[in-house]
Amino acid sequence: MATSFTQTYASRAEKHANQAARALLETIERKRSNLCVSVDVTKQADFLRIIDVVGPYICLVKTHVDVIEDFDYSVIERLQELSTKHDFQIFEDRKFADIGNTVALQYSSGVHKIAHWSHLTNAHPVPGPSIITGLASVGLPLGRGLLLLAEMSTKGSLATGAYTEEAVRMARASPDFVIGFIAQRRMDGVGLREGESAGDEDFLILTPGVGLDTKGDGMGQQYRTPRQVVLESGCDVIIVGRGIYGKDNGANPDAVRAQAERYREEGWKAYQERIAATS
Repeated sequence: MATSFTQTYASRAEKHANQAARALLETIERKRSNLCVSVDVTKQADFLRIIDVVGPYICLVKTHVDVIEDFDYSVIERLQELSTKHDFQIFEDRKFADIGNTVALQYSSGVHKIAHWSHLTNAHPVPGPSIITGLASVGLPLGRGLLLLAEMSTKGSLATGAYTEEAVRMARASPDFVIGFIAQRRMDGVGLREGESAGDEDFLILTPGVGLDTKGDGMGQQYRTPRQVVLESGCDVIIVGRGIYGKDNGANPDAVRAQAERYREEGWKAYQERIAATS
């Protein structure tokens, strides 16, 4: 049986049941980009400028809107306009980690109203299955998708072993809403008990900690190349932040554009190698 590791993004999109996963896979194939840029800056002008510059090269933008110091809802309206203009999906990296009722409120309400504009969001599996139930009560009717944090790219992360296996089991119990994982490798077969089969499941793997020029940031982050992530570990989307817009928050648009194109090319080349090697 062909696994998601061996299939093209296009063929996976044709079969995926979740609307948000399907849209992301179609965007990846259409733009020939498996690059997600993580825009973690504190001023809305920097936030929007970087996204406008990298937009043509990405399939997805990852946001942390709660760190924008001068936030107002016009930022979201402009983000949605850029999503349409440049044809990319939106992923608010909220990392929910509370009981079902609380996360449903955090997802739907408050200042940010995440579910109304973010195609994807994510959650820690620590609270158990109720966190999926709570988020799904809001996100499923809107056609959203959820990623679980099965692994992290920081040194000393506790998301390993039995923790990761239980995260995958939780996802298998909610395939209509959980579309994949934040992880460092494919999760095919992880957490299966004796006699169980993964069948034709297709979980997307989005991977942070990707860098071409450095191996760490002095604060625990560890970097791998796009080739290591996509070809060797079989992940689907590379997440890059400071490696593209630098320490000056993208003050030089030409430099940001060049780096975005560089990472897009490296990520896509690694994917093409993977498909060629398994066809």
